[in-house]
Amino acid sequence: MTGRAGDALTYMGAALVAVFFAAPFVWLLSLSLRTPAEVYLGASRLIPEAPTWGNFATILRDPAFAIYLWNGVKLAASGAALAVVLAVPAGYACSRIDFRAKPAVMLGILAVQMVSPLVILIPLYAWIDRIGLLDTDLAVIAVYGAIGLPLSVWLLKASFDAIPIEIEEVAAIDGASRAQILTRITLPLAAPGLASAFILTMIMNWSQFLVPFILLESDANWPISVAIFNFAGSTSASTTQILAAACIVAVIPAVAVFVALQRIIVSALIDGAVKG
Repeated sequence: MTGRAGDALTYMGAALVAVFFAAPFVWLLSLSLRTPAEVYLGASRLIPEAPTWGNFATILRDPAFAIYLWNGVKLAASGAALAVVLAVPAGYACSRIDFRAKPAVMLGILAVQMVSPLVILIPLYAWIDRIGLLDTDLAVIAVYGAIGLPLSVWLLKASFDAIPIEIEEVAAIDGASRAQILTRITLPLAAPGLASAFILTMIMNWSQFLVPFILLESDANWPISVAIFNFAGSTSASTTQILAAACIVAVIPAVAVFVALQRIIVSALIDGAVKG
């Protein structure tokens, strides 16, 4: 009975947390389905009296919105790819090579992940401006890659740890070099981990706001997060429903990717734990 009561309390707690985080999205969806007249009703009605998809049609017909979405995908995917490519040798070295400072190195990588980009944005802006990369995709992609690198290293190390080292030893006996073992044997076996690192880093990059807001000045280069912020700063109550629809459309890609690929992500995350 005690076990059942504990399970019930666990599910109740999870339900409360889910409601807490889902409530803003439900309210945002309610606003996105309203007519301009219903926006003025505020919190008096959650379900619109006359729901309309016209706000989404307005957003999706706007050529500029499509450009902002593409900019967001391009920057997030490129930054995630850069992080994963750089994390492969680092994660592999931390998994397969024993050296005295390995625990300190892994702890240092984790500590870097805890540092907010806001702390270094001002000197970062000055440095990028000095090397002539301000207002370019390359600057944002490089910063995205650096931000996602610690997470990718930890994820890939866990994936490499889950692969039996005996497979690599057999390949080495057959004359394969370290590079051949990594590219032809280990990386294919670690494909779920690579996919997980790429997806999680891309989702993290997709939600970034401060980095592109500071480093990109031309509106043609803005990702969707910055574009929505600037749109919100110039709107009135008569366009609130349009802004809400834009926010919903911006959130859907990240949620859809995570839901569709959650099995791969969870499998990669627990591989290292099961190995240990």
